[in-house]
Amino acid sequence: MTEFVTLDGVMEEPTPWQAGHASPEIGLFKREELFSSGALLLGRVTYEGFAGYWPTATDTGEFGERMNVLPKYVVSSTLQAVAWNNSHLIRENVTEEITRLKNQGGGDILVYGSGELARFLLERGLADQLNLLVYPVVLGSGKRLFGAEGAGLKLVDSQTYSSGVVRLSYVLGAKA
Repeated sequence: MTEFVTLDGVMEEPTPWQAGHASPEIGLFKREELFSSGALLLGRVTYEGFAGYWPTATDTGEFGERMNVLPKYVVSSTLQAVAWNNSHLIRENVTEEITRLKNQGGGDILVYGSGELARFLLERGLADQLNLLVYPVVLGSGKRLFGAEGAGLKLVDSQTYSSGVVRLSYVLGAKA
């Protein structure tokens, strides 16, 4: 999972607070992450945003092509159908379906954003790695990734980007 978060842990709609913090290093990380993955796992809100953008986006090159061809698994209890190329809806037995996907192989399953889904995965121990891109911004309020109960995290890598953003990569399930 990769999540954009502020210094105070807010993760909701990052576009407004990401302004001024772009860097080529973040772009390279996101490219490597996408191209090393075999599928995307998305919540409804993220899926709807992506499905509204990527299929018709122009000038996105190989990144956009990859987004459009990868298998996409969408967790939602409210969507009735998914139309974006190679998308599959998971409505029931979510834990079992995600476990099945993880066990079938074919590369990493990448989760972008998808706050409710991310919390669901963390609470049930279904995520293996968490990449936090921490932006040097404090919002004071907003949706947060972690609830009252933390996940066991072990830092395995970090990188500071020229824009002031820091990437922290953790494996999950470790005793903190």
